[in-house]
Amino acid sequence: MVTELMDAHGIVLRRDALAAGYDDNALARFVKAGFVTRIRHGAYVSTAIWSGLDKQAQHNTLSRAVLKQYDDSVALTHDSAAVRHGGPTYGLDLSSVHLLHLPGGTGTRTGRRNVAGIVHHKGSVRVLDVTRNDGAWLTSPVRTILDVAMTRGVEAGLIAADDFIRRGLTSKIELWLVYECVRDWPGALILRLVIDRCDGKAESVGETLGRELFRKHLLPMPIPQFEVFRADGSLAGRTDWAWPEHKLFGEFDGKVKYLRFRKPGETVTQAVLREKKREDELRELTDFGFIRLIWTDLFCGERTASRVRAKLRRRAA
Repeated sequence: MVTELMDAHGIVLRRDALAAGYDDNALARFVKAGFVTRIRHGAYVSTAIWSGLDKQAQHNTLSRAVLKQYDDSVALTHDSAAVRHGGPTYGLDLSSVHLLHLPGGTGTRTGRRNVAGIVHHKGSVRVLDVTRNDGAWLTSPVRTILDVAMTRGVEAGLIAADDFIRRGLTSKIELWLVYECVRDWPGALILRLVIDRCDGKAESVGETLGRELFRKHLLPMPIPQFEVFRADGSLAGRTDWAWPEHKLFGEFDGKVKYLRFRKPGETVTQAVLREKKREDELRELTDFGFIRLIWTDLFCGERTASRVRAKLRRRAA
């Protein structure tokens, strides 16, 4: 069985299978039988592994397969590098693998062109633009933010920047240093806007988008990750946003949030009830009100802004 040729991620290349004595007919039978899944030309993955992966993990696996097919003269870049760095996928296109051809390497150097599910990039590469991860090259966190921002726009770049800064992968200082090196590039203004707005304090995509909604609709900007303490000095809780002068807390509610902060053995229902208890205590300690946003609110900007604005006025009265 071809499974003995698979790596730790369940990947096997056609060239390795042929070298081991299998032929294309055998590989086709394995696919038909459901043992392996063909994920691109010349690359297969264990179906048992592939079927259990979400879209982000599938893209990561596809990227690994592509890298195995190339020599060491390429690096993951753009959307693929963002995924490998563990960043959010909001605003990214996971349908293709992005490769940066490193100077002096061999292989296709076609500029930016999508060929058989691979987007090939060629451009300026400095020493600190690439890093090593799990035996492969990929663009550094700061270069990845630059590439994502300039190809996917301010919103996607901002989401990546907030996440990478929060996790300590880069900093605003490092981003400004990179900006000074690329400020004359076409579209570099987008990177400047991203750096101006990011702060690394948002703990989810929804929090970043919510903050941008407030900015776009000229609402007062809240304090992020606002902490409330009990009389004994212990921390009672932290809210996503706070407008202290309006006596209002704001929270973004998403399923991922409850899953992320769920305690071992705790159900989602129990996590929601614990969150309600936390909210009640914060109300009692501060006499502040609460406003909660969900995903659909983020895409109804005018309506959501009006709702937040009305709440701010009522609480300030």
